[in-house]
Amino acid sequence: MTFLDHSFLRVAAITPSLRVADIAYNKEALSRQITLAGEQGASLVVTPELSLTGYTCGDLFTQTTLVESSFHALLQLAGENQNGPWAIVGLPVLHQSRLYNCLAVLGDGKILGIVPKSTLPNTREYNEQRWFASGEGLHGETLPGPEGPIPFGPDLLFGSPDCADFVLGVEICEDLWSVEPPSGRQALAGATVLVNGSASNEILGKTPYRRSLVQQQSARCLGAYVYASSGPGESSTDLVFSGHCLIAENGSLLAESSRFARDGERVLADIDLEQLRHERLTNNTFFNRPPGRHAFRRIEAPLPADQAIAAYLPLRRPLRSNPFVPVDEENRAEHCREIFAVQTAGLAKRLEHVGCRRVVLGISGGLDSTLALLVCIHAFDQLGWPRKNILAPTMPGFGTSQRTRGNAEKVVSLLGAEGRVIPIEKVVREHFQAIGHDEGIHDVTYENAQARERTQILMDLANKHQGLCIGTGDLSEAALGWCTFNGDQMSMYHVNIGVPKTLVRWIIQWCAEELFDGPIRETLEDIIDTPITPELLPLDQEGGIEQKTEEKVGPYRLHDFFLFYFVRHGFSPRKILFLAQEAFGDEFTESTIRHWLKIFLTRFFRQQFKRSSMPDGPKVGTVALSPRGDWRMPSDGCPEIWLQELED
Repeated sequence: MTFLDHSFLRVAAITPSLRVADIAYNKEALSRQITLAGEQGASLVVTPELSLTGYTCGDLFTQTTLVESSFHALLQLAGENQNGPWAIVGLPVLHQSRLYNCLAVLGDGKILGIVPKSTLPNTREYNEQRWFASGEGLHGETLPGPEGPIPFGPDLLFGSPDCADFVLGVEICEDLWSVEPPSGRQALAGATVLVNGSASNEILGKTPYRRSLVQQQSARCLGAYVYASSGPGESSTDLVFSGHCLIAENGSLLAESSRFARDGERVLADIDLEQLRHERLTNNTFFNRPPGRHAFRRIEAPLPADQAIAAYLPLRRPLRSNPFVPVDEENRAEHCREIFAVQTAGLAKRLEHVGCRRVVLGISGGLDSTLALLVCIHAFDQLGWPRKNILAPTMPGFGTSQRTRGNAEKVVSLLGAEGRVIPIEKVVREHFQAIGHDEGIHDVTYENAQARERTQILMDLANKHQGLCIGTGDLSEAALGWCTFNGDQMSMYHVNIGVPKTLVRWIIQWCAEELFDGPIRETLEDIIDTPITPELLPLDQEGGIEQKTEEKVGPYRLHDFFLFYFVRHGFSPRKILFLAQEAFGDEFTESTIRHWLKIFLTRFFRQQFKRSSMPDGPKVGTVALSPRGDWRMPSDGCPEIWLQELED
C-alpha cells in the first residue's frame, strides 16, 4: 500500500539558506533541502520567489551574467533531481527582450514548465516593475531548452498519470494579494494543489494577515495551498525577511514554520486529495462555475516513485481520534457554547411559531435527555417563560436503575421544571399480554414496547397540556439507527439531532462549569459519569445496569469517527480503516476496528428508513443527516460494495 493509494500527497515548503546573487551557493542549498524533503517522503517541494538569485538583487537583475547563470543552475538542478520530488524554484527568465520573475516546475529530471508572475507590486518598498514585465496575457509561449521547447506562461497546469486528483497550479507572491488571484482560475480549471513562491518581508502585523490569506484562498478554491517565503539570507538594506512557510487545506492550516531561522526552514504536510475532490463534488457553487476565460495547457509527468506507506507514517496532518471535539480546552468551550446557543435558538423559534408555551420531554438520567432538558431551560429563560412550564417526567421501566432514576428526578427538581414519576411496567405487561408476548423473552419486542410506551405517554401529555413533545436522541443514534421506530425516533422537535454522542457529554460539562454550581453541577457531573444505556433490559442481581449500549453496537468514539469521514468527506471503507488505525492504533486492534466499521456500515444503510421520517431539528455542525437537507439517501440503498471493499 502506498501513500497515493490513499490519495495523500506529501508536500514541503522550504526556505533554504541564501546568499544574494551567489547562485552556486543557492543552487547547492536548494539541492540539499529538496533532497532532504524527498527523503522524508515529499513528492512536491516549493521554494521561495527568486530562490536561485535572491529577491533583493535590485539592479543586478539587469546583468546578463546573473540571468544566464541562474538558468544554467536551474538546468543543473533539474538533472540532479532525476528521481527526487517535483521542485518549484524561483529565478529571473529572459523572454523576447523582457525579463520575467518566474517559478520553474522541475520533475522527472527536466524543466516541466516555467510560470511568470502576473501581479508586480510597485508601491512603498516594492519596485518590481523597474526590472520585470508582467506575465499576464501570455498564452501558448515556449522557451528554448536543451531537450526541446519549455512551456512558458501563466496558462500552465501540471499533472501526473500516477494520480488523477493531483493538478498543480502556480502563482507568485503578490498574485495572492491581488483582487483576483490566478489560483482562483487555476482551481476552476481543475488545480487541486496551489503553490506560491514568495518574498514577503516582515513588518508589524503582517504575519497573521499572511496566514489568513493563505487559509482563506485554500478555502475559496477548495484546494491545498503551499506557501514558501524568503528568509533572513536576503539583503537587509531596507527590508527583513523571515522565511515564513505555510501549508493549508480547504481553510485549515496543516503546517507552519518558525520564522527567522538562519539555517533555513522546512515544513511538510500530507494533503488529502480525495477529501478535496469530495469537497468540490458536493459544492455546487464551485462545480457550476465556468472553468475560466482562458484554456490552460496541461503538462504531465510522473511523480517520484512512492514507497510503502508505512515508511512515511505517522501522517503529517492533524488527525484527531474525536473529530467532533476540539482538543484545546478554550476552543472546546467555545464549540460547546456555540452549539448550545444554536439548539436554544432553534427551539425558541419553533415554540414561538407554533404558539406553545409548554414542552414535554422524558428524562432518563442519561446524557441525551439531560442535554435536551438544559436546552429547554435555557430557551424558556430567554423567552421569559416560567420553567414550571417544562413538564419532564421520568418513566421507570424494567431496566431503570436507582442511580439514573435518582439523577433524573434530582436534575428536574434542581432546575425548577415540573417533574413526575410515571412507571410503565404495568402498562407494558398489559401490552405484552394483549399481543401474546412472553415477558421472559428479552428480544426487540420486549425493548421496543417500552420505548413506544414512553413516547405515547409523552405525546399524550403534550396534547393534554397544549405543549410540544421534545425529542432527545442524538446524531450518533440516528446514524446507527439505535432508536425505536415511532418510539424515541419520533417527536415534535428534535433538539439534539445534530449533536454527536461524543460531544453531548462535553456540552453538559460546559453547562455544569459555566452555567451552574453547587448541587446542580454535582448532579450533572454524575450523569456524565453514568454508562450509556437505554435501560430496556432488566438490572443485574446487584441492581446495576446490565444493558450497556457500547457493548452492543460498539464504542461511540469509533462510530463518530466513521460517521465523520464517511458522511463529511465521502471516504471509502479502506481509507476510513486506515485513518482509524492511525488514530486508534494504541487503543484498538485492526480486527476490532474492522469489526465495528462493518457494523457501522451495515446499520447506516439498513436504518436509513428511520432517518427518512425524522422530525425537524437544528443542524449544528458540518455533519448532519436530515433527509430535507444534508443527507438525501434512499431507504433501500445497498451496502454490499462498501462491505466487500472492507472485506477485500
